[in-house]
Amino acid sequence: MITLKKKVYLAHRGRGRRQIEDQPSPSQTVPPGRIPRVSRVMALAIHFDELLRAGTVVNTIEMARLLKVTQPRITQVMNLLHLAPDIQEELLFLPGTLQGSDPVHEKRIRRICKQVHFTKQRCMWEDLKRGHPMASV
Repeated sequence: MITLKKKVYLAHRGRGRRQIEDQPSPSQTVPPGRIPRVSRVMALAIHFDELLRAGTVVNTIEMARLLKVTQPRITQVMNLLHLAPDIQEELLFLPGTLQGSDPVHEKRIRRICKQVHFTKQRCMWEDLKRGHPMASV
């Protein structure tokens, strides 16, 4: 009896058809590390906003009740939407954390959210990325 071992990958084609391939398709490869918490919270803020705009939930109080969290926590998450769009995008696409704690913490981002002007937010964000937490506060 001969046993042959080889990794194969199933690629989904149209109408439920599958094809065997030697290499994984780009959609099957997962980048290393775990998604930083602040990236997940930013995505959650965008999702909450979509729920409110679509009328799925009436307000943040109802959302908090349904999610079994406090209304102030919903507000903290939603305040991330006050960030400049380019900062939001950077937060969403932070590289995965390979070991230890995340390099960017939500608590520090909250300080930036309080700033009304996008240019000042960008300065604060650059300071944070350089390792000078809120030097321009």
